[in-house]
Amino acid sequence: MKHLLTFTAGLTLALSGADRPNILFIFSDDHAPNAISCYPGGLFDEIAPTKGIDRIASEGMRFDRSYCTNAICGPSRASILTGKHSHLNGFIDNNSSYFDGLQTTFPDLLRDAGYTTAMIGKWHLHSNPIGFDYWEILPGQGAYYNPDFIQMDNTRKRFQGHCNDLVTQKGLTWLKQAAASKKPFMAMVQYKAPHRNWAPAFRHINMFDDVTMPEPETLFDNYENRSSVLKEHAMGIQDHMSWGNDMKMQGENLFPSHFTGRGNGQFNRLTDQDKKTVISAYEDENKQFIKDMRAGKLDQKAITRWKYQRYIKDYLAVIQSMDEGIAKILKHLDDSGLAKNTIVIYSSDQGFYLGEHGWYDKRWMFEESLMMPFVVRWPGKIKPGSVSNAIIQNIDYGPTFLELAGAKIPESMQGKSLVPIFKAAGKKPEGWRDSIYYRYSGERTHNVAAHDGVRTADHKIFWVPKTKEHQLFDMKEDPQEMKSVHNDPAYTAVFKKMKQELDSARKKYRVHSAIIGEPREGEWWMKRHQSMNKNAKKPHDLLFIGDSITQGWEGSGKGTWGKYYGNRKALNLGISGDRTEHVIWRLDNGNLRNQKKAKAAVVMIGTNNTGHIMQDPTEVRDGVERIVSTLRARCPQAKILLLGVFPRGVNPDDAKRKNNLEINKLISELHNGQRIHYLDISDKFLTAEGILTKEVMPDALHPRQKGYEIWAEAIEPKLKEFGL
Repeated sequence: MKHLLTFTAGLTLALSGADRPNILFIFSDDHAPNAISCYPGGLFDEIAPTKGIDRIASEGMRFDRSYCTNAICGPSRASILTGKHSHLNGFIDNNSSYFDGLQTTFPDLLRDAGYTTAMIGKWHLHSNPIGFDYWEILPGQGAYYNPDFIQMDNTRKRFQGHCNDLVTQKGLTWLKQAAASKKPFMAMVQYKAPHRNWAPAFRHINMFDDVTMPEPETLFDNYENRSSVLKEHAMGIQDHMSWGNDMKMQGENLFPSHFTGRGNGQFNRLTDQDKKTVISAYEDENKQFIKDMRAGKLDQKAITRWKYQRYIKDYLAVIQSMDEGIAKILKHLDDSGLAKNTIVIYSSDQGFYLGEHGWYDKRWMFEESLMMPFVVRWPGKIKPGSVSNAIIQNIDYGPTFLELAGAKIPESMQGKSLVPIFKAAGKKPEGWRDSIYYRYSGERTHNVAAHDGVRTADHKIFWVPKTKEHQLFDMKEDPQEMKSVHNDPAYTAVFKKMKQELDSARKKYRVHSAIIGEPREGEWWMKRHQSMNKNAKKPHDLLFIGDSITQGWEGSGKGTWGKYYGNRKALNLGISGDRTEHVIWRLDNGNLRNQKKAKAAVVMIGTNNTGHIMQDPTEVRDGVERIVSTLRARCPQAKILLLGVFPRGVNPDDAKRKNNLEINKLISELHNGQRIHYLDISDKFLTAEGILTKEVMPDALHPRQKGYEIWAEAIEPKLKEFGL
C-alpha cells in the first residue's frame, strides 16, 4: 500500500459488505447555517426554506456545534480528506497550497476496505483526485452557467445548464451505476453553490423580487471594542462588492467610489438569448438604482442596504436549485431501495457572513464562518429529529466514514469518529472533546490577519500575531461577538484558563515552529529567495533543497557541482541559516514555480532546527514530512531523495549531533521506496571512530571541497537509478 507515510493502523473488515452502509456525503461551498431552515435562529427560514436539507435533519440528526479547522474552501476540504489540520496536511490556503493526494486519505482507505468511491463536483485543491474509482470535477472554483468539468483523462468538457443541476444529474447517474455493482459505495457529491458570484438558475433568479430581506443586527458594525485589525478587511458589503460580478450590473462601473471591478465572467459564458434573460431579470432594479444614485437620493447606508439586498437574494436563490437537487437524490434513494442502508450527510466547507459585521466571505474566527452545517440521516441507527450539542469538527468526517466501513482509523488522523454520537441520539461520549482548535494562516485575498484560537461551549479566544493581542468572547453573554473581554477584570480567571486551553490545543495538534511556514527577516534573505524564484521560472530536472550546506554548492562545492550536475539541469534551492519552516514557506512561495516535471529532488534539512533552538526531533520530523509532502504535490514526477541530516560536532557525543541522529531515526520512516527514498550518508563524512575532521568540515558543520565530493559520490548511484 502507498499509505506508509502516515498509515499505521491497518484494516479490519469486521462487518460484511451487506452490513456496511453506503455513504453519501453531500457538500456545498460557503453555506451558512443561518441560511438553512432546519437550524434555529435564521433570518430567512420562512422566506427561503431548504426542504431537501431539512428532510435529512428531520429524519436524522442536526449538529449545533459543528466547526471547521480553517474557514477557507480548499483547506477545509483537505482537512476532511485527511482528518488532519491544515498545518499538517499541507493545504493551508487557496493561494499557495497544492494538495498532496499521496498522503493518507479516507477515500483511498475506503477503497482498500472494499468500497467503490466517487468524487463529483467542486474539488478546489489544485490537483486531480486520488483514491477514487470515478471522478469528474470543476476546475478551480468552477462556473455556475455552462460549466466545464475535468474528466478522468484530464480533458475538459463543457456542459450546458446550471452547475447545481449538472452536479445533481451526474451524482444520480453515478449512484445508479454504483448500485448495480453490489459493492458498498461512498460518493462525494459536491456543489459549487452558494459560493460567490451567486448566479442563480434562471427559474429562481427573480424569486425574491417582492421581498425585502431582514438585515442582521450587525450590518453596520464599527469594529469597536475589538482588535484594530478587523477594520483592515477587504470583504465588506459597503466597500468591496463588485459592479458586475457581484451586483449584476451591465457596462462600465458608473460609481467606482462605491463598487469595485467591472464585468461579470459568468455572464460571458451564456448564449445571446440567455444573456437577455439575465439582463431582463435585473434590469428594472438596476435602472432605478442608477437613477437614484445620479439624483443624489442615496446616502452611504442606503447604498449598503441596496447592495445587501442584491447580495442576499442572489445568495439564497442560488441555494434553491442545490436544495432541489438534494431532494431529488433523496427521492432516488427511496425509489431504489437504497435509503435503508445509506447514511446521508450534508455539510459545507465552512459558514459564511450574510451581512453580519458588515461582511460577506469567511476567514475570521467569528461564529458565522467558523460554524459549519452538519446534518445526518442513518435509518434504523439515528433517532429521527435528534439534535446534538457535542463539539465536532471537520477532521472528524474521515474517521467517521472509516468506522462506518469497518476500517480502523490511522493514527495520523487527528479527528474522532462521530458514530458513537449517532448511536447515542446525539449525546457526547465519555471523554469527548470540550473545545476545538482553529488556525487561519492569512492569505492575500480579503486581507484578513492570520490568527488561531479555540472555541469551547461558552467562550472563544484567538491570538493575532500581527498585533500581538488576544481576543476573548463570552459566547453566552455576547453571541454576536461585539466586545472582546480579554482586558475585563471580571474575566481574569476565564482569560487565563482560555489561554491555557489554546496552549494545550497547540501541543495536542502539533502546532509548532518547525511546521508553520514563515519567511525570515533580512533583505539579503528575501533577495536570495527571489533570485531562486527567478531561476525557477525555467524547468529543471534535479532540485537540491536545504540550508547553508546546500547553498555551499555555490561556494566550496562549486567545482564538484560543475563536475556532477553542470549538465543535468540542476537547481540549487539552499539558503544559509534556514530551518524547516523557512523551506516550507519558500516552496509554497515560488521556489517550485515551474518544476512540475522535475525528475528528482535531494532534500537535506534540519540541522539548524537543532543548532538554533535544539528543537525536539519529533517536531523537526513534522517539518521534514511537510517538505516531502509539498514536493510530492508540486513535483508529481519527482523521486525524492531524503538525506539524513549530516553529522555536526567533532565528536560522537556532541549533543547537537545526537539530536540530529534522533531526527534521522524519525525521518527514515518516511522512506517507501516509491516516491520517497531515504539515504543516510553520515558515516562517509566520519572517521572509523566517528570523528568529523577539519579536512571534511572545518567548522564541524559545513563541508569543504572534499566534503562535497563525498556527498556527490554517495548519492550518484541513486540519481542514476532515478534516470538522471
